[in-house]
Amino acid sequence: MNDQKRFSNLLGLARRAGKLISGEQQVLKSIRSQKAKIVVASTDLGAATQKKISDKCTTYEIPLISFMDRIEISQAIGQARTVVAIEDHGFAKALLKLNIEEGA
Repeated sequence: MNDQKRFSNLLGLARRAGKLISGEQQVLKSIRSQKAKIVVASTDLGAATQKKISDKCTTYEIPLISFMDRIEISQAIGQARTVVAIEDHGFAKALLKLNIEEGA
């Protein structure tokens, strides 16, 4: 199983475990409250939204990963979304490890 498939599976598992926040406003709220441990944004996110999410992640020192498009993220979590946040240290650590190994 390749790393991108594992990454997708972990996103789906996080959603089923109730540790995934989806939707732009909910993700921004999670970042501001510092509950988000990692944010995953689609590569085809709008420029204004991308900047808003990126700036908030930089301000609050939350890792931002962007290597999947909106279709891949949506398939992974079972909902049409372009940005998600993980609020669990274990899932965040596993996702970061896969992302580093992938070199994205």
